[in-house]
Amino acid sequence: MTSERGDEIASVVKAFRLLQIFGPEVPRVTITKAAELSEMSKPSARRLLLTCVSQEFMATDGREFWLTPKVMRLGFSYMSTLPFWETAQPHLRGVAEQLEESCSMATLDGDEIVYVMRIPVRRGLITLNVGSRLPAHATSLGKALLAFSPESAVEEFLGRAPFEALTEHTITSAAGLRDELAKVRSKGYAISDSEREIGVRSASAPILDRTGVASAAINVSANAVRVSREELEERYVPVLRQAAESISAELRYSGAV
Repeated sequence: MTSERGDEIASVVKAFRLLQIFGPEVPRVTITKAAELSEMSKPSARRLLLTCVSQEFMATDGREFWLTPKVMRLGFSYMSTLPFWETAQPHLRGVAEQLEESCSMATLDGDEIVYVMRIPVRRGLITLNVGSRLPAHATSLGKALLAFSPESAVEEFLGRAPFEALTEHTITSAAGLRDELAKVRSKGYAISDSEREIGVRSASAPILDRTGVASAAINVSANAVRVSREELEERYVPVLRQAAESISAELRYSGAV
């Protein structure tokens, strides 16, 4: 059965939708709950759940269903295809050791950033791991990625404003974020100062391909009590930008981006 989009297979679309309902707040589901969260009929949800069980992507006790470790193969398959995985690791580790702050890399996925690499140094107020997602508009990583994205993608993103106010400092309007992205492009780096989480400052720099588009971005985060905005920009940003430029140059030289 195909969907109204022509070549899409409706059952596959539903299966992916079903897999995405699971998370920290929904570790297990009944058929009724799965149907509700995935917005499909109970018979459809039941068939898809049982198919996932037969393929060992889920397990069940007869009442509830949950994901199995086999699902991780999908995520690691994606990670292994990233062109910057091996190239970026030593640079991120060098930044983390030099600044004694956690250093991360992320890519853009819709309205969110997705962490694809992380070298933790200090424990933050919110635990972040590979695979963690955060709203792009409120993070330095998101702003660095958006600022160096194609104009059409940026305008599409801004068209979904107003954005959620995570703190009193979050930029929520399209006009405000457009101005901010222009500053990021001009400076070559992005800053988030308590925009996503009060008391956390972060800086990000883009990883650019041959056309100047960001394929990823790297960042460092610091506690605002320990690190002032001035220190972040004067001491942290140069180290971060140098690492980002080195990663970009190596990837371009190898033909990976």
